[in-house]
Amino acid sequence: MKLRVCVIGKPKLLYAKAGVEEYLKRLQRYTKLELLYLKEGTPVQEGQRLLEASAGYKRVVLDERGQMPDTLALGARLEAWEVGEKGVAFLIGGADGHSQAVRDEADWLLALSKLTLQHELALVVLLEQLYRVETLKRGEPYHR
Repeated sequence: MKLRVCVIGKPKLLYAKAGVEEYLKRLQRYTKLELLYLKEGTPVQEGQRLLEASAGYKRVVLDERGQMPDTLALGARLEAWEVGEKGVAFLIGGADGHSQAVRDEADWLLALSKLTLQHELALVVLLEQLYRVETLKRGEPYHR
């Protein structure tokens, strides 16, 4: 299954850049993941860009109001979507979060934490969890 991560703006923080690079490198061994950095703008513009970039995919919108599964449940949800789907797109908004229009188009609202996360940090956490899910599928020891 193809994974696409659509995020508003490129990481500017050094630790976020390093984390993104590390987990993208790790994920390359397991799955096809496409990371799309989209231009910042107004919340309406950002929402439109996210929806256009994720057209045809199952949409997982990262939002602190969403469900907060554990890693096993995240893996089970992705596994359930593997059959017959083009892929799954994870949508990470900009500094102002998502518009209601984006939340309304979500197939799943996903919260990484009850805390509001800075969007660059949310990207790193998401990529780490996707890597963890991939190692779980293969029975590798990363997930303990």
